[in-house]
Amino acid sequence: MIIFIALLCVLGIASGQLLFKLSARGFQKAGSYYDLHSLFILFCAFVLYGITTLGWVWVLQKADLGRIYPLMALAFIIVPILCYFIFGESFSKQYFLGVFFIFIGVIMAVGSKKL
Repeated sequence: MIIFIALLCVLGIASGQLLFKLSARGFQKAGSYYDLHSLFILFCAFVLYGITTLGWVWVLQKADLGRIYPLMALAFIIVPILCYFIFGESFSKQYFLGVFFIFIGVIMAVGSKKL
């Protein structure tokens, strides 16, 4: 259960980053920080971050930070992959090799200690 909630927090953080990017693109396109649609997306990102933070605090009540924190590194994997599909951003093969090593590191770190 703790791992599941922690993974939801990681997904929330990753989704928040995508919403921040969407709002930034909207502000740039509108040429103003007063674009209501972009402000709404930015507000949603803040709300998502707030909810995710509350979930993370709950996780930390149940598990040691040093044991659970490596899961947050999964955001470094999720965000670029979603950026590739959603925004058409491109990455080099070397970049994805680095992401692969992050994934292996997370598995090793989390698997080395009982949660």
